[in-house]
Amino acid sequence: MTLLRRAVPAILLLTLLAACDGGGEQADTTPSPSTTAPTTAPTTAPPTTPAPPPASRVREVPPSQWDAMVEAGMVRPECPVQRREQLRRVDLNFVDFQGRTRRGHLIVNADVAQSIRRIFDRLFAEEFPIRRMRGVESYGGDVARSLAADNTSAFNCRRADQINAPFTDSPHANGRAVDINPVENPWVDLRCDCWTPSGRHRARTPGPGKILEKGLVWRLFDREGWIWQNIDVPDYMHFDTGYPSRPFRPGV
Repeated sequence: MTLLRRAVPAILLLTLLAACDGGGEQADTTPSPSTTAPTTAPTTAPPTTPAPPPASRVREVPPSQWDAMVEAGMVRPECPVQRREQLRRVDLNFVDFQGRTRRGHLIVNADVAQSIRRIFDRLFAEEFPIRRMRGVESYGGDVARSLAADNTSAFNCRRADQINAPFTDSPHANGRAVDINPVENPWVDLRCDCWTPSGRHRARTPGPGKILEKGLVWRLFDREGWIWQNIDVPDYMHFDTGYPSRPFRPGV
């Protein structure tokens, strides 16, 4: 009994020491391989190729645009174009002066529409710069405003107070004339004996958007049977199919 009593405190002491040793050990918190989040290499999105611009096309003049031309006074009883079916809208791509691809249109007579499409498709392919290209009704039918905006345009039965040929014979009034980059290719207005819209680019030296005899634009129109500056004064912006304006057969 005496030996047993003496042994009990020793046993308790050993038990307590064992418990302290076990409790003081910190658990391993390192995650096992099975719980480690997998690492993946960063992925780079493949480069995207810009979608090509829509193809050029010839279509009927939308009724809303025809109404705008009538409202602007570009269609009147004395004008040769009286019906929407006489004209076509040619939707075209062009490169602007910053090298960007743009979309514009020309309103022309139905009989020159395919010729215009061929010429301007080639100008786009050759990256000939064009400032802008929209119908003159966007400028209230005012040719002076359209020219000052450096707008490339075609059909316009101009008002009587604007520079004009007789309405029935006028190439523009018949939709068989085009003015390209008017600022870079001005003309001489005999009413003021001045360059219009300005004389800044009157010299026929090479430059962006300029039309030169035997140059790219001249050759493309000439090949289709068009005439450059078909007037008695310098008119560098202007091509038409003949005066007085008559039905046109390309290349004839």
